[in-house]
Amino acid sequence: MKKLWVLALAAIITVGVHAQEAAWKQMEDFHGVMGKTFHAAEEGNLKPLKENVATLVAKAKAWESGAVPAGYDAKVAKPILKQLVAKCTAVEAAVKAKKSDKELTALITATHDVFHEIKEKCKPGEKH
Repeated sequence: MKKLWVLALAAIITVGVHAQEAAWKQMEDFHGVMGKTFHAAEEGNLKPLKENVATLVAKAKAWESGAVPAGYDAKVAKPILKQLVAKCTAVEAAVKAKKSDKELTALITATHDVFHEIKEKCKPGEKH
Protein backbone atom coordinates (compact mmCIF):
# COMPACT_ATOMS: atom_id res chain seq x y z
CA MET A 1 0.00 0.00 0.00
CA LYS A 2 2.88 2.34 0.80
CA LYS A 3 4.32 1.76 -2.68
CA LEU A 4 0.98 2.68 -4.21
CA TRP A 5 0.93 5.99 -2.31
CA VAL A 6 4.48 6.78 -3.39
CA LEU A 7 3.63 6.06 -7.03
CA ALA A 8 0.46 8.17 -6.82
CA LEU A 9 2.38 11.06 -5.28
CA ALA A 10 5.07 10.82 -7.96
CA ALA A 11 2.40 10.90 -10.67
CA ILE A 12 0.75 13.97 -9.14
CA ILE A 13 4.09 15.79 -8.91
CA THR A 14 4.96 14.89 -12.50
CA VAL A 15 1.60 16.13 -13.78
CA GLY A 16 2.01 19.32 -11.75
CA VAL A 17 5.44 20.02 -13.17
CA HIS A 18 4.28 19.45 -16.74
CA ALA A 19 1.22 21.63 -16.20
CA GLN A 20 3.47 24.40 -14.89
CA GLU A 21 5.75 24.18 -17.94
CA ALA A 22 2.75 24.19 -20.26
CA ALA A 23 1.56 27.37 -18.55
CA TRP A 24 4.31 29.33 -20.32
CA LYS A 25 2.42 29.67 -23.60
CA GLN A 26 5.16 31.55 -25.44
CA MET A 27 7.62 28.76 -24.68
CA GLU A 28 5.23 26.16 -26.06
CA ASP A 29 4.53 28.28 -29.15
CA PHE A 30 8.26 28.66 -29.81
CA HIS A 31 8.87 24.98 -29.14
CA GLY A 32 6.32 24.01 -31.78
CA VAL A 33 8.22 25.89 -34.48
CA MET A 34 11.66 24.94 -33.16
CA GLY A 35 10.70 21.28 -33.12
CA LYS A 36 9.63 21.13 -36.74
CA THR A 37 12.63 23.12 -37.96
CA PHE A 38 15.43 21.69 -35.83
CA HIS A 39 14.54 18.01 -35.98
CA ALA A 40 14.14 18.13 -39.75
CA ALA A 41 17.51 19.91 -40.01
CA GLU A 42 19.08 17.16 -37.91
CA GLU A 43 18.00 14.74 -40.62
CA GLY A 44 19.39 16.94 -43.40
CA ASN A 45 16.05 18.51 -44.39
CA LEU A 46 16.39 22.29 -44.22
CA LYS A 47 13.18 23.08 -46.09
CA PRO A 48 11.10 23.50 -42.87
CA LEU A 49 13.75 25.84 -41.46
CA LYS A 50 13.86 27.94 -44.61
CA GLU A 51 10.06 28.13 -44.79
CA ASN A 52 9.49 28.86 -41.09
CA VAL A 53 12.46 30.98 -40.03
CA ALA A 54 10.42 34.22 -39.91
CA THR A 55 7.89 32.50 -37.64
CA LEU A 56 10.73 31.22 -35.47
CA VAL A 57 12.00 34.79 -35.03
CA ALA A 58 8.50 36.11 -34.33
CA LYS A 59 7.84 33.42 -31.70
CA ALA A 60 11.21 34.09 -30.06
CA LYS A 61 10.47 37.82 -29.88
CA ALA A 62 6.99 37.18 -28.49
CA TRP A 63 8.49 34.88 -25.87
CA GLU A 64 11.12 37.44 -24.91
CA SER A 65 8.59 40.26 -24.58
CA GLY A 66 6.12 38.21 -22.55
CA ALA A 67 5.95 37.94 -18.80
CA VAL A 68 7.84 35.13 -17.11
CA PRO A 69 5.24 33.07 -15.23
CA ALA A 70 5.46 32.07 -11.61
CA GLY A 71 7.62 29.03 -11.16
CA TYR A 72 10.35 30.28 -13.50
CA ASP A 73 13.34 32.44 -12.63
CA ALA A 74 12.99 35.64 -14.67
CA LYS A 75 16.48 36.84 -13.75
CA VAL A 76 17.91 33.76 -15.43
CA ALA A 77 15.38 33.45 -18.25
CA LYS A 78 15.36 37.01 -19.60
CA PRO A 79 19.07 37.20 -20.61
CA ILE A 80 18.87 33.78 -22.24
CA LEU A 81 15.71 34.80 -24.09
CA LYS A 82 17.58 37.83 -25.40
CA GLN A 83 20.32 35.49 -26.62
CA LEU A 84 17.67 33.23 -28.20
CA VAL A 85 16.22 36.15 -30.19
CA ALA A 86 19.72 37.05 -31.38
CA LYS A 87 20.37 33.45 -32.47
CA CYS A 88 17.03 33.22 -34.29
CA THR A 89 17.72 36.53 -36.02
CA ALA A 90 21.13 35.23 -37.10
CA VAL A 91 19.53 32.08 -38.51
CA GLU A 92 17.05 34.21 -40.44
CA ALA A 93 19.86 36.37 -41.85
CA ALA A 94 21.77 33.24 -42.88
CA VAL A 95 18.71 31.81 -44.63
CA LYS A 96 18.18 35.09 -46.50
CA ALA A 97 21.87 35.13 -47.45
CA LYS A 98 21.50 31.57 -48.80
CA LYS A 99 24.24 30.20 -46.57
CA SER A 100 25.21 26.56 -46.99
CA ASP A 101 23.19 23.76 -45.46
CA LYS A 102 26.13 23.01 -43.20
CA GLU A 103 26.16 26.59 -41.87
CA LEU A 104 22.38 26.64 -41.41
CA THR A 105 22.47 23.34 -39.57
CA ALA A 106 25.17 24.64 -37.23
CA LEU A 107 23.20 27.82 -36.57
CA ILE A 108 19.88 26.09 -35.85
CA THR A 109 21.69 23.59 -33.61
CA ALA A 110 23.25 26.42 -31.59
CA THR A 111 19.83 28.08 -31.38
CA HIS A 112 18.25 24.83 -30.19
CA ASP A 113 20.92 24.59 -27.48
CA VAL A 114 19.99 28.07 -26.22
CA PHE A 115 16.33 27.04 -26.17
CA HIS A 116 17.20 24.12 -23.92
CA GLU A 117 19.23 26.41 -21.67
CA ILE A 118 16.06 28.31 -20.86
CA LYS A 119 14.13 25.15 -20.10
CA GLU A 120 16.93 23.79 -17.91
CA LYS A 121 18.27 26.86 -16.12
CA CYS A 122 15.34 29.11 -15.34
CA LYS A 123 13.47 26.77 -13.02
CA PRO A 124 13.71 27.88 -9.37
CA GLY A 125 16.04 25.86 -7.23
CA GLU A 126 18.10 24.65 -10.18
CA LYS A 127 21.85 24.80 -9.62
CA HIS A 128 23.94 25.13 -12.79
